[in-house]
Amino acid sequence: MSGMVFYKTDEEIELIRESCLLVCKALAHVGSIIRPGISGAEIDKAAEELIRDHGAIPSFKGYGGFPATLCVSVNEHVVHGIPSSGQVFRDGDVVSVDCGAYLNGFHGDSAYTFPLGDVDEEVMELCRVTNTSLYKAIDAAIVGNRLGDIGYAVQHYVEREHSYGVVRELVGHGIGRELHEAPEVPNYGKRGRGALLKEGLVIAIEPMVNLGRKEVRTESDGWTVYAKDRRPSAHYEHTIAIRKDYTETLSDHSPIEQAIRNNTNVKPVELKTETV
Repeated sequence: MSGMVFYKTDEEIELIRESCLLVCKALAHVGSIIRPGISGAEIDKAAEELIRDHGAIPSFKGYGGFPATLCVSVNEHVVHGIPSSGQVFRDGDVVSVDCGAYLNGFHGDSAYTFPLGDVDEEVMELCRVTNTSLYKAIDAAIVGNRLGDIGYAVQHYVEREHSYGVVRELVGHGIGRELHEAPEVPNYGKRGRGALLKEGLVIAIEPMVNLGRKEVRTESDGWTVYAKDRRPSAHYEHTIAIRKDYTETLSDHSPIEQAIRNNTNVKPVELKTETV
């Protein structure tokens, strides 16, 4: 990741939005077919076909040697899980799916966690809190605030108000012509600290939250990050653009949520009422 921050023009932001909306279309397709008994390889193939059918390229496939279109992380796996035919989902699993697409010269990025079947209430609450923390972070991403304000919004809500663990080793990022650009966007921090947020900044905010402790480790495949205590984790992500007088969410989870409402194998993840 380069240390230089590239602020985006209105035209570039629109192109990033197109990529993000395609990502969310792919995630919605995943949300429509995912169920106990299907495999990670099957949803990965479906997402790749949809992305390529729209004239785009999967951002993740081949990135740093990653072998798939989706990162599919189940239960205690936090991120970067490699989908395979042996990764068969079961009733009660929570499946975090991260997706990127490269279209017209720009990347889009988003993620969603799907609870399958009879998921424990404590894990559903983890999903609700993590999802809600994403929108609290977006509320803090305004001109004149600092990166630390975004991280504080997630950390205070997740750790102080709900006693979960915010992962430290993995962070959000700038995005544009490259999948990962400066700045890094941690999900922890202090208010008023860090780089100043300016108009034209486009970043991916992605809280990764563990039900138990914050510490993580990496599996022997060199990719899959898991909670050290092997308790479940959740992950939600939006790509946003900071405008002069407001913040614009370029990705859109509403098609994913609609797909879930039509799929009885997946439990909806409502935002908690204390959000905006």
